[in-house]
Amino acid sequence: MMRPLLLVAALLGAAPACAQDYRARPPEDEIVYFLLPDRFDNADPANDRGGLSGDRLNTGYDPASKGFFHGGDLKGVIRRLDYIQALGATAIWLTPVLKNKPVQGGLGQESAGYHGYWITDFTHVDPHLGTDAEYKALVDAAHARGMKVYFDIVINHTADVIQYRECSGCAYRSIADYPYQRRGGVGGAAINPGFAGDAVQTRENFAKLNDMGFAYTPYLAKGDEHAKAPEWLNDIRNYHNRGNSTFEGESSTYGDFVGLDDVATERPEVLKGFIETYGAWIDRYGIDGFRIDTSKHVNREFWQAFVPAMQARAKARGIPNFHIFGEVMVGDPDTATLARYNATDRYQPLDFAFTWTMVGALSAEKGTDSLTRLFADDALYQGGPRAALSLPTFLGNHDNGRFVTLLRQRRRDMSDAELLARVRLGHALLLTLRGTPVLYYGDEQGFNGDGGDQDAREDMFGSQVASYNDNRLLGTDASTATPRFDTSHPLFTEIAALTKLRKAHPALRRGLTVVNADSKTPGLFAATRRDPASGETLFLAFNTSQSPVEAAVAIDPAITGFGALHGRCAAPGAPGSVRVTLAPLDYVICLAETK
Repeated sequence: MMRPLLLVAALLGAAPACAQDYRARPPEDEIVYFLLPDRFDNADPANDRGGLSGDRLNTGYDPASKGFFHGGDLKGVIRRLDYIQALGATAIWLTPVLKNKPVQGGLGQESAGYHGYWITDFTHVDPHLGTDAEYKALVDAAHARGMKVYFDIVINHTADVIQYRECSGCAYRSIADYPYQRRGGVGGAAINPGFAGDAVQTRENFAKLNDMGFAYTPYLAKGDEHAKAPEWLNDIRNYHNRGNSTFEGESSTYGDFVGLDDVATERPEVLKGFIETYGAWIDRYGIDGFRIDTSKHVNREFWQAFVPAMQARAKARGIPNFHIFGEVMVGDPDTATLARYNATDRYQPLDFAFTWTMVGALSAEKGTDSLTRLFADDALYQGGPRAALSLPTFLGNHDNGRFVTLLRQRRRDMSDAELLARVRLGHALLLTLRGTPVLYYGDEQGFNGDGGDQDAREDMFGSQVASYNDNRLLGTDASTATPRFDTSHPLFTEIAALTKLRKAHPALRRGLTVVNADSKTPGLFAATRRDPASGETLFLAFNTSQSPVEAAVAIDPAITGFGALHGRCAAPGAPGSVRVTLAPLDYVICLAETK
């Protein structure tokens, strides 16, 4: 009798898992495809309303509104694994698949939890996306192809269930003005006698924090007393209850994230609960890593315990390279902030510094010396430049917006042809420089959203949203109104060729980035990457300007010649020097021959 895993592989036309030891791959060997399952493919219309009845405010389903469920599901992801693998991805990261509050928001401001970040049940799949069994089928099908699956987790908050008697959308109230030991603020009646403050993170201390009326009077409305799972999440004492964060100072850790219930992660029972809850997903499904949402809004002591616990859990399950990376959103190429969280919180941060550096350089707003500064700052990370090899790098995402949108925001005068060339060049940089590259779904089809958040979350399977469908996609005359799984799209074929090169050449995955040339203005950037194990050396050169570039570049004198992997590679003119010639917005990838 065929084992279930091999049966899934056979049905999907994939090779069995033993054909490739995917578990042995380190994170820097992965090429990640990031998608929202609700917006990817709808293989089962029966689950569009999540088993709920009524209008969109009950079911959350409205395929014509960008803020509601559209019908994509886990079966749809399984159905498109051939497509994802043809692009060259080796791992899939889905936004949270856990059960969400279907709809929330004030009157006239309602939207749905299609994105997965308003969780009420941390133990089961959202019925809009499918079933627990279908999630297991997806993981098994991916593993059968030698692909990994990353699980998006939320720790900082849950859905908005807790209410305050004093107000709706309450402003943040600080610890100084509203200490835990006084009801309603300084000068109020004494409460919680003996509580030593939340810096003393012991069960004995938190057992003394029972009266939660220090800032507001939190309560659960009738019918919401058991709205969340596991049950410990229904205890109001496990939340901060201080009102909406301003995202500055202490409120960044203690405040509600735009109304979402902010979990008191300093409480020992919360730490224990999340370790048990998310550890069970590793045990049950054999997932390969975590992406952590809003990680910088959680206290560092939580991560210092949680991260090693999850890595140990994965190792015990036979998963030696469990990749954990978190969202530390910064608005500038701020490596120092990312490195600080890396050092204190023990996870790797998503490399927003890489993103903003690429946006600045590819929009021609900055010179290519900005890339040099980015890689020089790799020394700040825990483990230095070699640890930076597995930082998840990306060009755009579901929050900030697509790469083409970010470029267009910097340069309103760019034609579609120039935008296409710059997006093509951006992916060349993403897939040949250091880091674990993350491809955002739809970019390979020329999606060019109108902004961030909901405006960057178009449907791949044919959309009914007018503001999506009125955009002409880069590289084609088509729109999102029809399914967009075109493997002949110029961006798809370019990315697929680059991923093939990355997988074939270990220097592109494991070599440090040594800068050979840069410019204070848009133009030449050249770098060398050498695999420490095999000695394979690749020379890379890029032109971020709209003018041709010709320049002599200093290289290792041991290099005697080049083989062209992309573009034309000249032979060294003398030991230690090569003349680089590049067309506007073009690049070359050269395999070095050495003595």
